[in-house]
Amino acid sequence: MGLIGLILFSIAAQLSAAQLDWKTDWEQTVAAAKKEGQVTVYIYRYERLLQEFKREFPGINVVSVTGRGNELTTRIMSERRAGRFIPDVYSGGPGGNYNVLYKGKALDPIKPTFVLPEVTDESKWYGREHRYADGEGKYVFAYLASPSDAQLAYNTSLVNPKEFKSYWDLLQPKWKGKIVALDLRDGGLGGTMQFFYYNPELGPEFIKKFFSTMEIQYAKNFRQMTDWLAQGRYAICFGCKDSMRAKNQGLPVEDFDSGRWKEGASFSSGGGSLSSPNQAPHPNAAKVFINWFLSRRGQIALQKLGDVDDPPNSRRIDIPKDDVPPANRMVPDGKYFDVVRPEYADQKPIADLAKEIMAAIEAKK
Repeated sequence: MGLIGLILFSIAAQLSAAQLDWKTDWEQTVAAAKKEGQVTVYIYRYERLLQEFKREFPGINVVSVTGRGNELTTRIMSERRAGRFIPDVYSGGPGGNYNVLYKGKALDPIKPTFVLPEVTDESKWYGREHRYADGEGKYVFAYLASPSDAQLAYNTSLVNPKEFKSYWDLLQPKWKGKIVALDLRDGGLGGTMQFFYYNPELGPEFIKKFFSTMEIQYAKNFRQMTDWLAQGRYAICFGCKDSMRAKNQGLPVEDFDSGRWKEGASFSSGGGSLSSPNQAPHPNAAKVFINWFLSRRGQIALQKLGDVDDPPNSRRIDIPKDDVPPANRMVPDGKYFDVVRPEYADQKPIADLAKEIMAAIEAKK
């Protein structure tokens, strides 16, 4: 056998050994997970796809706790203070995942749990990389790449969207007193507020002018806000998370196509980041769930079942996008601002600014 033949033989042997290693690891993990018998998942928005996991792994019962991201992260930290370590996996927005769980030292690195080659292969993901919200690049894994409409919706009877070419157009005097928005102290606006704050074409100046000078009506219930928008009480809504539900019901509600605006659009993980709480009671079942969830099958199920009114777009690029509406897909020539980058993860300065703005507004009443 010549030198080239020896080299090829050596490479083939190494690849075969690596394949054997991951298969052995996976089989042992699945067997141990079935002995544990359960995985507890705290999840925001996408609990419907848990049924698919149950079908694939009938020996592992799934117990889910659902709710908004800020509710779930607050609950997890409260439980931990009481000495109760319940969730094996957490799925929710990267803001709460990073600012509450990661900063609260409630997480184990998720990266070491990846076993399946289709999960570890970064070339299968958007940008040919795994995206983490934390600077260490191993705790808060972002699995969505959903272009954002900046959570801005409008009443189609009151607004001509062609008048808007920039976010700064929202400051036109004609819209003063005609905008309703979710209370800025509500954690549900995280991704969009990051986009506003860190985008050099907008920044804190835009936030101050828009939220302080436009005589905005603030609310804490986004369903109520959507109803008001549909009724025509307000022309524009910031934070109407169920605007597409209203549109699908035939109401005069539509999201702005802000991706066409001068500053472009953000793309984020929305409610789509995954983490591994430490001291989890079912670590092997958690490992199985995480690998299934991030696999092709899991992410296809996510796009199909995740949210009928706002289908998520997986960061996996090796899966079909037929179940994702064109407006929810990334376009090759789009101008996007990735708010999931670690340098944009810290929301404290944004939260401080939001409190300052809301305090000043309430002081005027």
